[in-house]
Amino acid sequence: MATSLLEIDGSVLEGGGQILRISTALSCLTRQPITVYNIRASRSNPGLRPQHLKGLELVADICDGELKGGTVGSRLIQFFPSKIKPGNYSADTQTAGSICLLIQVAMPCAWFANSPVEMTVKGGTNAEMAPQIDYMTMVFKDVVKRFGIEFDCDIRRRGYFPKGGGEVFVSVQPVPFIKPIILTDRGEVCSITGRAFVAGVLPRKIASTMAREATNTIREIYPDVPINIEVVQESPHAAVGNGTGIIVVAETTTGCRLAGSALGKKNVRAEKVANDAANMLLNNLEHGGCVDEYLQDQLIILMALAKGKSTIQSGAITLHTETAIHIASQITNAKFVVKEVAGPAGSFLIECDGIGLVNSFL
Repeated sequence: MATSLLEIDGSVLEGGGQILRISTALSCLTRQPITVYNIRASRSNPGLRPQHLKGLELVADICDGELKGGTVGSRLIQFFPSKIKPGNYSADTQTAGSICLLIQVAMPCAWFANSPVEMTVKGGTNAEMAPQIDYMTMVFKDVVKRFGIEFDCDIRRRGYFPKGGGEVFVSVQPVPFIKPIILTDRGEVCSITGRAFVAGVLPRKIASTMAREATNTIREIYPDVPINIEVVQESPHAAVGNGTGIIVVAETTTGCRLAGSALGKKNVRAEKVANDAANMLLNNLEHGGCVDEYLQDQLIILMALAKGKSTIQSGAITLHTETAIHIASQITNAKFVVKEVAGPAGSFLIECDGIGLVNSFL
């Protein structure tokens, strides 16, 4: 285990909470102590927010680590990881902070335990500036199976802005190592599914309108593909607060999954919310890549750790992905190459020779 602290600049590139999440997870896995400074420097309210702090504390619990500087508003933290421990853990943002982002920081640590890790995470299930929990269950879960990753995700209660109050139970199976993947053949779109929902006092017709409008928009481009968007009105005991939104997911003949989503806002018509989600999906399909703009950066940590060379074809490289590559390369020394490829405009290959991290606890 390294004794000197690796310094991570939290202001580089995307300059947000993503740097904290990737740095802390990889610190845990490589047993490399880190210091992260200039935390969230590019944000209007820089420093740790409650959800970032809870994520750090969750990882510290899982790997019996020591966190210094762990206070809301702190712009510098030091993290000293130790041995990953299986067990049942919990984290509660006590806000509408994203449950998905808490899971994102902790799940990689659980892959390298010696037995299953269970987490009960509370906060917002469908939050702005973060993946909806449905993205994790409908897209992320299926795609990471290719890396050999298995987890279960039980949405026990939905929670919406501003109260939060959602609760998700996650059980993660450990792996001996992460398999590399080749994801370069998108295939043809064969089905589109989705979920349009309302919760609280909002009427079911809002969800029905979103499902109908999204279907109509997608059919203009994919007239022959079956589309099935579920219309859901959350029961009062299954959700906290008022919320509405939609996610639409395309599956291809080669098993790729790409999505578009949007959340409802005050004074924004349901038709616009639906069209925003549908057009996001269509834009993600237009470039011919195998992953959408949100999955793109989430796979970087897997590619860096994998035992072998991974190649993924995607659309234009997002700032989040550039940031993930920068941090993953700095901590693991994995080698990434990004290059534009022939075909639809804005199509790229992301290649990585992973470090082949082996689970020493199994």
